[in-house]
Order: sequence, then C-alpha cells, then structure tokens
Amino acid sequence: MDISTFVIAQQAAPAGQGGWQQFLPFIIIFAAMYFLIIAPQRKKQKQHQKLISELKSGSEVMTSGGIYGTITNVKEDRFVLKIAEGTKIEIAKASVTTVVTPAAE
Repeated sequence: MDISTFVIAQQAAPAGQGGWQQFLPFIIIFAAMYFLIIAPQRKKQKQHQKLISELKSGSEVMTSGGIYGTITNVKEDRFVLKIAEGTKIEIAKASVTTVVTPAAE
C-alpha cells in the first residue's frame, strides 16, 4: 500500500463523534454567558422597574444626571421634580436612579 493511499483512506474515515458533541462547546459558552451576563442584567432591570413603580409624590430622588429633587407629581411616563424653590422640571421615569433617604431614618 502506498503512503498517499493510506493518508487518503484516513481522511475519508468518519471522525466518530456525533453531531451534538460538536455543538457542546457552544452550548457551554451560551450557558456561561447567560449566567454571568444576561441573568444579572435582567435582575437589575426588574429591581429598577420595581423602584420606579413604587415612587410617589414626596419621594426624594436622584436622577441619572446627578440632579437631586422631590417628586411633586407623577404622570404616565414622567415625573415632575422640584429641584429648588420655585423650580420644577419634568423628567423621564427611567432617569430616576436612586431614592434618597434622609440620614435620620
């Protein structure tokens, strides 16, 4: 038997692995991505939605831009925020990042 015939015969032989075993590394990578990135982000998003839904007039908040103020009115898609005496602004609900609690509580 010639060496070139032997090499060709080995290349034509099946690898012996099933189709699902070839995708096993991809499945493991996807599972790791889910547990390390996607699941914690979804949990954080749910907490933020809960925080926004519980806000009412009189709550002291901080926005994503660093503005501190007190909510004076709750509208369907925004809050009216009092930031100084005689100064009110309207902000999107999603821009509220933190509820400020007084130090005495």
